[in-house]
Amino acid sequence: MPETKVSDDQSCGGSCDSCAISSCDASEQRSGESPEDFTKRQLLTRRMLGIKHKIVVLSGKGGVGKSTVAVNLAVSLSLAGKKVGLLDVDIHGPSIPTMLHLEGARAQASGTSILPVEMAGLKVMSLGFLLENKNSAIIWRGPMKMGVIEQLLRDVEWGELDYLIIDSPPGTGDEPLSVVQLIGKMDGAVMVTTPQEVAAADVRKSLDFCRQLNLPVIGIVENMSGFICPDCGKETAIFRGNNGQVMAEEAGVPFLGKIPIDPAIGVSCDSGTPFIYHYSKTETAKRFERVIKQILDREKN
Repeated sequence: MPETKVSDDQSCGGSCDSCAISSCDASEQRSGESPEDFTKRQLLTRRMLGIKHKIVVLSGKGGVGKSTVAVNLAVSLSLAGKKVGLLDVDIHGPSIPTMLHLEGARAQASGTSILPVEMAGLKVMSLGFLLENKNSAIIWRGPMKMGVIEQLLRDVEWGELDYLIIDSPPGTGDEPLSVVQLIGKMDGAVMVTTPQEVAAADVRKSLDFCRQLNLPVIGIVENMSGFICPDCGKETAIFRGNNGQVMAEEAGVPFLGKIPIDPAIGVSCDSGTPFIYHYSKTETAKRFERVIKQILDREKN
């Protein structure tokens, strides 16, 4: 699918019929595009114009804590006074509802729009909110996954947002590819890895994914980087390696920081209580905050 190009001019009045922004890719119907598909593309463009910053959280490796980083990033930005949306595009294993204690929540319809679930001002959307049974297996091929991701971006009533954080499943397949192609211009990707080479090898593929799609890399977060003793404060390396920082230097992208292993993160994920909020005085939370600060500082540049 061709990239959707959206003008930097944020004066869009929300109606493509009266829009004077000729550089907007949604202003004209493409060759071979049906009127229905053209209308859908215009609606997607209008939705995205209401969102200032769009960030996807990626990792080539599963189990590195990518969703944990995405949730705490979204919550931290919300606590900083920003209007934030969190979109879970992990079709086969949506974990955001569990991590925010929203398993029983259901998305509601309003006309032709889908209303996101709201939690303390944070707007959240996940396929998990559309399933009758949370244990149902989603057995879909690529085109169906792309279709539902397009619907979540196009039909969800996000409103005006400062940030949309998108939690993508591991790898470089249908879900992250669909997100990047459908949205078009994005702020970039936050890459999550762990110190070991086995994780770094897969994350390097995600860096190449970003390069091939011209998606900026905001920076790399090294998760599970050491263990800080809650009694004495001593930090001990559990996994060998320093691959997050090494990768960042090799790729010439920012290294956002190291997040230690903290049992409280597991407790917070299982109980649906955002770690950054409920454990704000811990060293791990302070490191999360330093990661967030670097992302917020990008607004000043």
